[in-house]
Amino acid sequence: MTKIENTLIISFIIFSFILTPVICAAAENEIRIADKSGDWGHPSPYLAYGRGPGYLRMHFIFDTLVWKDETSDFIPLLAEDWEYIPEEEAYIFNLVKNAKWHDGESVTANDVAFTIDYMKEHPYGWVVLDSVDRAEAVDEHTVKIYMSNPYAPFIEDIGGTMPILPEHIWKDVENPMDFVDTGAFIGSGPFKYVDFSKEHGTYKYEAFDEYYLGKPNVDQLIYAKTGDTQMALQLGEVDLASIKPEMAETLTEEGFVVIAGPHYWNKKLMINHNKEPLDSVVFRQALAYAIDQDEFVDKSLRGYGKPASYGLISSESKWASPNVPEYPYDPDKAKEMIESLGYELNDGIFTKDGEPLKFVVLVSMISTGGQSIQDRDGEILKNQLEKAGIEVDLISLETKIVDQKVINWDFDLAISGHGLIGGDPKSLYDGVIQAPNSKPSPFTARYDKCEELNSLLDDLMHEMDPVKRQEAVFEAQNVYARELPAISLYYPTWYYAYDPDAGVEWFYTIGGIAKGIPIPQNKIAMVRANAHVEGGIEQTAIQTTDNAQDTPMMPFLGVFAILAAFCIKRSKRKL
Repeated sequence: MTKIENTLIISFIIFSFILTPVICAAAENEIRIADKSGDWGHPSPYLAYGRGPGYLRMHFIFDTLVWKDETSDFIPLLAEDWEYIPEEEAYIFNLVKNAKWHDGESVTANDVAFTIDYMKEHPYGWVVLDSVDRAEAVDEHTVKIYMSNPYAPFIEDIGGTMPILPEHIWKDVENPMDFVDTGAFIGSGPFKYVDFSKEHGTYKYEAFDEYYLGKPNVDQLIYAKTGDTQMALQLGEVDLASIKPEMAETLTEEGFVVIAGPHYWNKKLMINHNKEPLDSVVFRQALAYAIDQDEFVDKSLRGYGKPASYGLISSESKWASPNVPEYPYDPDKAKEMIESLGYELNDGIFTKDGEPLKFVVLVSMISTGGQSIQDRDGEILKNQLEKAGIEVDLISLETKIVDQKVINWDFDLAISGHGLIGGDPKSLYDGVIQAPNSKPSPFTARYDKCEELNSLLDDLMHEMDPVKRQEAVFEAQNVYARELPAISLYYPTWYYAYDPDAGVEWFYTIGGIAKGIPIPQNKIAMVRANAHVEGGIEQTAIQTTDNAQDTPMMPFLGVFAILAAFCIKRSKRKL
C-alpha cells in the first residue's frame, strides 16, 4: 500500500469521525417536552383525558377548521376563509385544497360534514353540537353548517376546537371509546402518531412531510415523563419545561427563554350544593367570607399569583365584569351568617341538632399544564374554615379520582382547578351548566337553581349582538358571584422555560389554546418557522436555494478533497 493510499485512508477515518455527529445532528431535529404526570390518554379525540393536557396530546395530530396563534384572533387552518350568513343562520367554510390525511387521502368537505354528524351521534367532551342542525358539503372544498338557533361562541367553541375526523376511517366505528386501531390516530395535523406508552407516560410523534402549511421545522416531538421538569431542562434532557417561579432569573442567565403565563387557570373549591347546608346561598357566602384568598397566594404560591374573581371568568379577560361582588376575609361575618341558619357555636365548632358542622374536603396535586405539584391548599383551607367554626377532614387522592368523585356527587367539598377561563365567555356557561348530551365535567357545578342566572347564561350563548352579549356576560358573572355554585380561590402565575437553540419559539396563546387551554404548547410554534405571516394566514415559504449548498457535509468534503489532491501532488513530486 502506497503512502498516498495510507494518507487518504487515515484522512477518511479522521473526517468520518468529524462528520458523524454533524450528520446525525442534522438528521435528528427533535423537541422533547417535560411532563410530570405522563399519562393523559391515547392522543385520539375520544380517548384523550378530558383536561387541557389530554387535548394538547391530540391536537398535534388532528386539525380544526380555524385556530389561534399568540393573539386572540382566529387564523385559518383547514378552512382558508369563512363567513356567517345571518338570514340563513349558517356558516360557510371554504377549505384549503391541498390538505391531506396522514394516510395520503385528501381532506374534503365531506369529512367536515361527517364529523358534525358523527359527534352529534357520539358526543365529544370538548364540543357540544346541540345548536347545530346539520352540515352539508356544497362542493369538494366548501361546507355549509346550519344552526338550529343562534350560537355566539361557534367559531371558538366548535370551529376552533372540534377535531375533524377522516370519514373513510371513522364511518364504520360504532363505539369511539373502543377504537384504538391504527386508524384512530390518522389525522391531518402537522404531526403523525408514532407511539404512546401508558406505562412510561411518553408520547412520540413525527413530522408530516405533506402538511398543507409546510412540513414542521421539527422532525420528532416527544413528551417525556420526568420527576423534576426543571432539572431535566437544565441537564439538557428536554427542551421545554415548567419551572419554579423563583428560578426564572437564574434560568434566564443560563441562556434559557422564560415565559410567564397569563392568569387563565384557577384553583377552585367545588361545592356539593345538593347537600345541606351547602345548598344554601347564605351558607356558601359564609364560606367565601371564611376564606382568605391572600393567604393562599402568599403561602401556597409563595406570592406568585393573585386572588381569583368570584365571577369565574379570569379578571384579565376582556370579558371580565367590573362589578363582580367581593367577599373580603371576615371570619366573624361568616360566623354570624352561619348562626342565622340555626347553628350554635360550642367549643369553637358549630353544631345543629347535636351534630357538628363538619365536611370532608378532597384534595389532589393538580395544577395548570397537568403538572402535579405539592401545595398547601388543603391545610390552609382547613385552618381557615376551622377558625370560622367548621370542622374539616382532609382526604388526599389522585386528581383523576377526585374528578370522578365530583362527577358522581360523591363529595362535600373538593379543591380542584381548571383553565378555559380566558377565552370565550362560554366558559362561564360550562362552569355552571351541564349541557344536554355532553360528557360530565369535573369542573362544572351543574347548578340550575337560579332562574336569573339560567336566563343570563342563555343570553350569553345565543345573543349575536356583541354589545348585548357583553352586557349579559357581565351580569351573569355578577349573579354567579352572588350564588357561588363554586368558589374560585386564586390564579397561579406559572412559568415555562425553553432552550432557544432547539429551534422553536414557544408562546402563550391569548385566551388559551382552542377554547382556552393556558399551556404554551401551541402546535403553530413548530410550523410557522417554515412559513411567513400574511394577513393572518400562515403561508408556506418557497425553497429557492440549492439543497446541496445547505448540507453540513459540504465544507468537510471540500477540505477532504483539497487534502487528497495535496497528497497526490506531493507524491508525484517524489516520483
